[in-house]
Amino acid sequence: MPLPKDTQPKASHYINGAYVEDTGGTPFDVIYPGTGEVIGKVHAATPAVIDAALEAARAAQPAWAAMSGTERGRILRRAADIIRERNHELSVLETCDTGKPLSETLVADATSAADALEYFGGLAGTLTGEHIQLPDGDFVYTRREALGVCVGLGAWNYPTQIAAWKGAPALACGNAMIFKPSETTPLCALKVAEILTEAGAPPGIFNVVQGMGEVGSALVTDPRVAKVSLTGSVPTGRKVYAAAADGMKYVTMELGGKSPLVIFDDADLESAVSAAINGNFYSTGQICSNGTRVFVQKGIKEKFLARLAERTASATLGDPLDEATNLGPMVSAAQREIVLRYIETGKAEGARMVFGGKAIEGDGFWIEPAIFADVTDDMAIAREEIFGPVMSVLDFDTEEEVLARANDTEFGLSAGVFTRDITRAHRMAAGFRAGSTWINTYNLTPVEAPFGGSKMSGVGRENSRAAIEHFSERKSVYVSMNPTEAPF
Repeated sequence: MPLPKDTQPKASHYINGAYVEDTGGTPFDVIYPGTGEVIGKVHAATPAVIDAALEAARAAQPAWAAMSGTERGRILRRAADIIRERNHELSVLETCDTGKPLSETLVADATSAADALEYFGGLAGTLTGEHIQLPDGDFVYTRREALGVCVGLGAWNYPTQIAAWKGAPALACGNAMIFKPSETTPLCALKVAEILTEAGAPPGIFNVVQGMGEVGSALVTDPRVAKVSLTGSVPTGRKVYAAAADGMKYVTMELGGKSPLVIFDDADLESAVSAAINGNFYSTGQICSNGTRVFVQKGIKEKFLARLAERTASATLGDPLDEATNLGPMVSAAQREIVLRYIETGKAEGARMVFGGKAIEGDGFWIEPAIFADVTDDMAIAREEIFGPVMSVLDFDTEEEVLARANDTEFGLSAGVFTRDITRAHRMAAGFRAGSTWINTYNLTPVEAPFGGSKMSGVGRENSRAAIEHFSERKSVYVSMNPTEAPF
């Protein structure tokens, strides 16, 4: 299945405002998850490519930072408009890159990238300092300054969105960025870079280089880099965080989760089932904030499971480029094997399979969504991040009990609660040890709201005004209006 001509990036890398190829880098295939076909090939960045990207960013950043925030914002907003105009072709590219169905990518991927560029483009002109009055006429003023060259390391599940979630606040603050997509989904970030150039971003301000871990390591440890922002797994986050710390670099770590979704027996059943479906099977379960531990109060457990299985059976698996399809394949053969092993582990540990869980034979990396009931807190499927369409349903009796169990995890990315009791809803939201929580919905992440985790799920926040703090620093300037004295 060849990519349509208008969606095919022209080379492996994008540096200094233009596509760059260097076939000396290790080649790797771009595989369409819907069929398993090879639809492209890119080359990992060589040391020369990495150096070119770093030099381009370093050289371009001062002039970009010297522009007014309004001027930078105008370019970001123009890029957002272009993305919206080309949403269909960019969504097709996202589907080819990730396997996510077009019915999903049309509303959740390029559109989210455009939202981020528009939001931070609007904020750019508002990034000012403050005046602090002191006794006897002295005062301090603060300046908000760019960090310099930032590195973004992307995950494979939302390649277009993540490029913009990292790039938009970085550029709004006056930084330059080098973005390394996941080697599994390398195509979409190239189009984001191309569109930013078209919108007026100076060459070198947003660069894309391809590669695996060694390329990321070279970027993270380079002394020209001031900030690293990663979306990825906890094991990867540990390595990147440690490497960045060695150079005292700023970091944002958006890592994995094993998030709880708590459903009380007074919840609206259809909404709760919808949230469980969205929080486990959207993007075929390949979302870090998914609510994969679904705690259901015993009074509605069987009714919930019956309705959940009934609605899951109505999912449409098929050609991801057919808008009638609403559940796609796994991103890769390797990821499908990981998920299938967890399903077998769940069965062996005594969880009850309520629905699905089988590999689907044929081309591509397809799997049935899996629903386990009678899951206990000590089972692997309830403790470890699976990153696939596997839902674990656990029973509970009381609010106090379920809150303690929900928090009994090393992760702390997200959590949700369904109840008609508004005071209980707010008690639960306050009690969850997680960075992003929801009441009577799940997994909505508007750019206006901060997103990020606690505990092992990461540090820092993406989106909202909070992201500005992670891509800029404050400088204090003390102004004396009086003579300076000394004791001798």
